[in-house]
Amino acid sequence: MSKKVIIEPSILSFDFGQLAHEAKRIELAKADAIHVDIMDGLFVNNITIGPKAVAAINKATPLFLDVHLMIYSPFNYVERFIEAGADRITFHFEATEDVEETINYIRKCNVQVGLAFSPDTSMELMVRYIDKCDLILIMTVQPGFGGQEFMPDMLEKIRFLRQACTTRKIARGGVVNPETYLHDPFLIQVDGGINNETAKLCAEAGANVFVSGNHLYNQKDLAKGIETLRLAAGG
Repeated sequence: MSKKVIIEPSILSFDFGQLAHEAKRIELAKADAIHVDIMDGLFVNNITIGPKAVAAINKATPLFLDVHLMIYSPFNYVERFIEAGADRITFHFEATEDVEETINYIRKCNVQVGLAFSPDTSMELMVRYIDKCDLILIMTVQPGFGGQEFMPDMLEKIRFLRQACTTRKIARGGVVNPETYLHDPFLIQVDGGINNETAKLCAEAGANVFVSGNHLYNQKDLAKGIETLRLAAGG
């Protein structure tokens, strides 16, 4: 995906009983990817789906599947979710002591790797990994539940991370490339409370990948909702 702005509906905010149907509906509405939240009831206080459900989503649509693991010991589950069809595995910095080992293993499996940071984690830690990941996810709510209000304090983290990428000339994919970093910028994703207003704020701070769940699900016209969100984010 090389678009300026990437819109990823969070499928678990949609009709949970019709995941395949909803995946196709998201595709037809011209989303760029589908965000799939995996929760284990331990790292976060909620339980969602596993590899079989991800495989069903993958079977229903050719869309890029961004699988967000909110689980402890993510290393142990990487292969299963890749076999199920994940195109990117994003795991939480706070969920493992083996961050670099997990990053390297995902890379060896030939899919993209993302690293997520919860709101309470120091923003300085993010900079260590911008040349090792395809994407950094800054959670703009506490992970684990949809429908929470956007946390404005996270805008500072987005600005900090974007400035770090600019200073080090980090382009998409974590590549240090002075020639492309401006027109192919590193992927900074935001997830939580994203609607037209907060997407604009996050885009102005430096985000370029937007996960939206309840806001998009509640749109009468999903395609129009996605396009309006894209425009709000500057795409």
